Amino acid sequence: MRGSAARKSFAKSHVLTTLTTRLHLSSGMSTGAQLAKGKQQAATYGRNVHRQDEFRVSGMPVSFPARSYSSSTSFKSGFLGWYLGLLESRPLLTKSATSSLIYAAADLTSQGITLQPSGSFDLIRTLRMSSYGLLILGPSQHYWFNYVSKLLPTREVVTTLKKIVMGQAIYGPCINTIFFSYNATLQGENGNEILGRLKRDLLPTLLNGAVYWPICDFLTYKFVPVHLQPLVNSSFSYVWTIYLTYMANREKA
Repeated sequence: MRGSAARKSFAKSHVLTTLTTRLHLSSGMSTGAQLAKGKQQAATYGRNVHRQDEFRVSGMPVSFPARSYSSSTSFKSGFLGWYLGLLESRPLLTKSATSSLIYAAADLTSQGITLQPSGSFDLIRTLRMSSYGLLILGPSQHYWFNYVSKLLPTREVVTTLKKIVMGQAIYGPCINTIFFSYNATLQGENGNEILGRLKRDLLPTLLNGAVYWPICDFLTYKFVPVHLQPLVNSSFSYVWTIYLTYMANREKA
């Protein structure tokens, strides 16, 4: 304790003397103001020395980080920067992989909601959904959003509404038809069974989609940059896919 007090006293005295000498040589400040400033800086230095003395462990001082959340912020910005870099360098592959992961997560959620207490997850079904996101939905979103942004490049309200109408009239019916057909084919259904499934499930799906998707599409087209639109669209798809995978895995029509 005495050694610590001596170090603090010496540090304060040394800093005060040095600062006072330097301030006397500077211009534009009175002697009293120079001394006051020197004392203030010496006191600040002394407090810092005291803090380090209090937290010494085996003679090694503990350093204090500038901000406690710096590591968390670096992790988040690092991951986001890494993902944005992949979108820039490999946009098609990145969007497809993202869509695949979202579809897998949504299908597992859908199964968890309807799973019986004695039942088990159907991982083959999840694999079908994941492959659809990877091979079909992800690439189709990439090309569709790029096409729409070139055809209607502005973000005005009227332009955004046109994009929504195009999505509901063209993209939605096409991608849902492909979805039901793809899933049914992988389940071993023949042409007549697939046609029966489409007659039963496609129209209700499109009608429900007309309630859900226009709001999502408006937010996406109006506020999101085009290279991030597939990611945002796939994020909205998480909730939608929980319903969609349930519809796709109903019994044959």
